[in-house]
Amino acid sequence: MPEVTSYLLVGAVAAVVTFVFTPIVARLAYRFGWVYPPNERTVHTEPLPDVGGLAMFIGFVVALGVAWQLDAFDPLFTSNSEPLGVLIAAVIIFGTGFLDDVRELSAPAKVFGTVLAGLALVYFGVVMDSFRLPWLGETILSDDLKPLVTVLWLVGMSQAINLIDGLDGLAAGVVAIGAFAFFLYSQELTVRELILPSNVGPLFAILAVGVCVGFLPHNFNPARIMMGDGGALLLGLLLAVSTSVVGGRADSFETEFVGTTYFLLAPIAIPLLILGVPILDTTFAIIRRATNRSSLATADKGHLHHRLINLGHGHRRSVLILWAWTALLSGFVLYPILTDQNPEYLPFGIGAIAILLFTLLHPSVREQRRLNNTPPEGIDRPAGSYDDVAPVDDAQPSLFESTRD
Repeated sequence: MPEVTSYLLVGAVAAVVTFVFTPIVARLAYRFGWVYPPNERTVHTEPLPDVGGLAMFIGFVVALGVAWQLDAFDPLFTSNSEPLGVLIAAVIIFGTGFLDDVRELSAPAKVFGTVLAGLALVYFGVVMDSFRLPWLGETILSDDLKPLVTVLWLVGMSQAINLIDGLDGLAAGVVAIGAFAFFLYSQELTVRELILPSNVGPLFAILAVGVCVGFLPHNFNPARIMMGDGGALLLGLLLAVSTSVVGGRADSFETEFVGTTYFLLAPIAIPLLILGVPILDTTFAIIRRATNRSSLATADKGHLHHRLINLGHGHRRSVLILWAWTALLSGFVLYPILTDQNPEYLPFGIGAIAILLFTLLHPSVREQRRLNNTPPEGIDRPAGSYDDVAPVDDAQPSLFESTRD
């Protein structure tokens, strides 16, 4: 199987190419008017390029081409149509997002492009064969269900990344941390011979890490460019592919290590833990809109990053808090599988409490509460009342959302 150093080399190529091409793409964006103007949902005051996904796509394609030429990856590319299928699906889904960034597509058109990319994956065999949940056994997917599950998994992952792309550097950082954790997890499964050496999951996971690392220096607050729908949908595709072909194809494994049993028996649940931040945010968004009887296409300001800013955290601190949660969840997943020891719940519990206390008791939060409870001069207000502070958001509309009023 390919060595870890080979994967890291390909990831480094993706990072360097993305980093180099991002300023070039930004200059092209200003020239052709591919910019996102400031509005009531944004924190930037000047139009910013919103086609950074183009640089990420270039980095992805170049790095994939390098891997294709390396002898170390022959097991992945020899007599295997899956890499070509992922490349074609990436062209389709990135093209859909890029068109939306420069011309604005309707929500149904974006969904159609995503479904079309999913069907390309199915055609080339990039599908989930089964899934296994703890104590519930293994469910083998029939040929009729595989296309449906593949498309739904892609739509779900794409939507989750799109929704979390609300602050400078948030989506790129969360994906970089989560994808790298999943890469390490899938490598361990390969070493234990639970997935085949020809499995393409680890490769596309490290490619997601690379393009995010290369893009982050230009995207972290204050951002000089945004990834747009093109970048978010591309990352959603890479995560959907890597998680489905690893989690949906891992063999069962009887282990003497109690602490690793639930990780090895339910690999499809691992990405749900590692990517807990965007998945939780998407779940809350669906529940919130269903409760309010509003359409999924209706944008709102109730996302996790909105709530952190409402609490009084600044832009960068809000991003770092959500990065910390992703890192903590990733560590919780990786610890037992990499150490062959029972989970050490206490350190992770302490870490979760520390992040929570920092989030709720930071001096800026107390100051924000004081300001919210202080009435303007000449106006009396009962103690304890609270005024909502309008949150800010640099996010492009999600897969189901439209910018049209």
